[in-house]
Amino acid sequence: MRPAGPDPRSPTPEPLVLRLRARSVHPVTAPPIQDGAVLVDVGGRIAAIGPNSQVPTPPEVEALEFPAAVLVPGLVNCHTHLELTHLAGRNAERDFVQWIRAIRTLKDATPPAEFSRAAEQGVRDCWAAGVTCVADTGSSGSPLEALARLGARGIYYQEVFGPDPAQCAASVAELTAAVERLRPLVSRRARLGVSPHAPYTVSEPLYRAVAEFARGAGLPLAVHLAESREETQLVADGAGPFAEALRARGIRVAARGRSPVEHLVQLGVVQPGTACLCIHCVQVDQRDVELLRDAGAAIAHCPRSNRAHGHGTAPLGAFRRAGVKVGFGTDSVVSTGDVDLWSEATAAGLGGEEALRMLTLEGARALGHDAEIGSLEVGKQADLAVFPSTALSRPLPPSAALLTVVAGRVVHRYIQAP
Repeated sequence: MRPAGPDPRSPTPEPLVLRLRARSVHPVTAPPIQDGAVLVDVGGRIAAIGPNSQVPTPPEVEALEFPAAVLVPGLVNCHTHLELTHLAGRNAERDFVQWIRAIRTLKDATPPAEFSRAAEQGVRDCWAAGVTCVADTGSSGSPLEALARLGARGIYYQEVFGPDPAQCAASVAELTAAVERLRPLVSRRARLGVSPHAPYTVSEPLYRAVAEFARGAGLPLAVHLAESREETQLVADGAGPFAEALRARGIRVAARGRSPVEHLVQLGVVQPGTACLCIHCVQVDQRDVELLRDAGAAIAHCPRSNRAHGHGTAPLGAFRRAGVKVGFGTDSVVSTGDVDLWSEATAAGLGGEEALRMLTLEGARALGHDAEIGSLEVGKQADLAVFPSTALSRPLPPSAALLTVVAGRVVHRYIQAP
């Protein structure tokens, strides 16, 4: 537990603007504090944390008390598709390949203004669920626009597609134009990355080109990887429904005799020195786990989505034993129906402080944000969430946060109906 007091790194302490008291405060990096409090300065950083009796209440500070609640770091959602918020409940396909096709059809029918509304609603849904940082992938750019407009925290990965090697140059040109259009929106809070989508939508030349582009532009990567058996069939054997669909479009498919993880390692996408968030990683073996560890890759674990599509379960224990960085994600609401990270932890068999750590500090580590968020410590960004006291012991409704704070600003308050 850090002592109450101003941030020692600040030459002149910032004015104090917000004081939160709760039945218990959970710093994650220190034991829980019963009847604890957190003080936030005007710069949006934590100025003090400790037992309520030891945290001052300066004049003119906004003081909020939650006697039946827990105060925790804001949750970190390591995989979302916020631009698809409007499509919740719209895709009932059971077969994964058909599900992907249905998503493409629904996206093609969506006007830009609808993507914008969906992304903004998605951000607000995250806040209502106590999520203060997201890692989002999409193709419209609307999620980054929403992050910037609302003052939200997160990283948006601009997707790029192109399974035909002949369209590689056109896909890179399209990606370059999108990145240049979005760069003015980037800030310390809203970041930008790129995402060559998946092995069944990206050719080998395009993977190499995007990895080179990302390194040259100083942008992190995100890839959907080793999600399904069909993907493994495609990469290893040149067979299965994805292979058949590509051949039907006149695209040559070869058996590579390696796993999807080995494939992206050999293509230079997953490699040391390149920040890469690998989404799903369900169909992996111990060799793949070691390759991911050696490359310094991070995993976005989405157990409910993987279960909904019948893909299996990612080896969370193996990743953690190997020292691979892992955070949890909810994937799109088309797959899971909501952005409730507590349910993801429950689906993975986690609870209590272990679940809290995975949903906060470990998620922040996976995104490279752990120096700023993920735990309650003096000097860190005041990304906070208040939940009913049952949060650490049993499942909650998706919109259960009583209060959500991003960089010291209250972005969500639960208002109970009379």
